[in-house]
Amino acid sequence: MQSLPNLLTLSRIFAVPLLAFLLWWPNWRFGYGVGFVLYCVIAFTDYVDGYLARAQGTVSKLGVFLDPIADKIMVAAVILVLAAQGYMRGPYVGDLHVIAGLIILVREIAVSGLREFLGPLQVSVPVSKLAKWKTTFQLVSLGALILGGAVHGAPCEVRSDCGPLADQWIHVVGLVSLWAAAALTLVTGWDYLRVGLKHMD
Repeated sequence: MQSLPNLLTLSRIFAVPLLAFLLWWPNWRFGYGVGFVLYCVIAFTDYVDGYLARAQGTVSKLGVFLDPIADKIMVAAVILVLAAQGYMRGPYVGDLHVIAGLIILVREIAVSGLREFLGPLQVSVPVSKLAKWKTTFQLVSLGALILGGAVHGAPCEVRSDCGPLADQWIHVVGLVSLWAAAALTLVTGWDYLRVGLKHMD
């Protein structure tokens, strides 16, 4: 329980409420700046705790249990707060960018349920390379949306004193990456579902 990887994983979970607090006010650029730094630290510790656990041979059942939960808690919290504060509004389709975030959340819940179902059957669902790309786009998209809040302030769709779209390019990168993550989410989610269906006779 007291191993460093497990403590890092727990620290990621406990940091999520602070991250949500920093992102709660859409025009608070300083808060979004600190939130971006905290987001990067959380993402970095995600890599570090897994690396240390493997390198030190301290992979534990608790760590295996907590690690994916910590990831999903952070992703869900950030998506919900950014959607609530208007950061998933954007050009051309307005609020429909929220659908990309919803796709990601639904997939996370569905895959978690699938893993729970397959666990007693001793069937593992390995993480594919495409799923790793999905995670990469997901992390980049949320990070860019937070950074956009620090650099540009709230999106044009939330405020009126706004310049051209080019002045919000970080926010646009975040939305494009979010849709890329959502598309890969559908593909990888279907791959996992096909594995699960084979054991649902």
